[in-house]
Amino acid sequence: MKLSATVLNRVVAATAVTAIVAVGSSFTATAQAQTISGAGATFPAPLYERYAREIKKKYPKLGVNYQGVGSGAGIRQFIAGTVDFGASDAAMTDAEIAKVSRGAILVPTAGGAVAVVYNVPGVNNLKLSRKTLPAIFSGQITNWNDPQIKADNPGANLPNQPIRPVVRADSSGTTFIFTNHLSTISPYFKGRVSAGTAPKWTITNVLKGKGNPGVANLVSRTGGSVGYVEYTYALANKLNTAQVQNKGGQFLAPSLQSANQALSNVSFPDNFRVFVGDPTQGYPIVGLTWLLIYKNYPDAAKGSAVKNFVNWALTDGQQINDDLNYTRIPPSTAQKVIQTVNSAIK
Repeated sequence: MKLSATVLNRVVAATAVTAIVAVGSSFTATAQAQTISGAGATFPAPLYERYAREIKKKYPKLGVNYQGVGSGAGIRQFIAGTVDFGASDAAMTDAEIAKVSRGAILVPTAGGAVAVVYNVPGVNNLKLSRKTLPAIFSGQITNWNDPQIKADNPGANLPNQPIRPVVRADSSGTTFIFTNHLSTISPYFKGRVSAGTAPKWTITNVLKGKGNPGVANLVSRTGGSVGYVEYTYALANKLNTAQVQNKGGQFLAPSLQSANQALSNVSFPDNFRVFVGDPTQGYPIVGLTWLLIYKNYPDAAKGSAVKNFVNWALTDGQQINDDLNYTRIPPSTAQKVIQTVNSAIK
């Protein structure tokens, strides 16, 4: 699917996305304008920007201001109560949820792939096996002509050049999805780095970028680099994406089809919290993203606004996901989320 020019420009140029959204069928023509504010993950920022534009056409009475500041910052602001909703690609832990005095509901809105992007002149169709990829990001492999990379890419003209890994500088749900996969398939990586939104990278020669846009920008202008970004950012920046080996031994590039395949067997529990470490099929580095909403809104108008936004995002809004290469939430799960939200927020 092609991305709109607006989305492309914002993904490339911005580290934060601010969207003014109109929602809420319960708002009458004479209702007072209402604005709710949220912050969090950059992973779904292009999607939420599109949600914002489409919803605004139909419901002009309510504005939603969303800033893509990273999942870690989104969770912190949600816990502190400085936003009306948060957003994260790393589901909140029990300990984090316990800190939210007003109660918390995790609302899955989309899924997607994390692309391994690289900038190695003369190298196309790079393949990275389940052994090679975690070895690069744990510091075991440090040069592009390493025998292990050569074995994955017979006949490729791999340069005698140091690898420049690019990771996130901020606490990141995209990082969690990436490191969760590497920790699942590599005991060495798990012991050395482990899964997390802000792991302690032990690799040398590392570069750090803020948000998905920051990592994409660093990879695009740094020869010999390799990093990870949400798939939409790879497309927007026209970055080379590696084919990654999945559990079945296939080398697959990220795509909407391969991400859908990977997430097709996900089973959502009652709290809608899922961690996808190593799917049985499809592109292997995938995850979900959540809105974080309160169970209790002292301001009834804000609660109504949040409720209506969630209802729209999980029904009409899901039709937009495909356009931006995000997977949809299964309709049966979406309906359960809507029922939970509608009963919790009065």
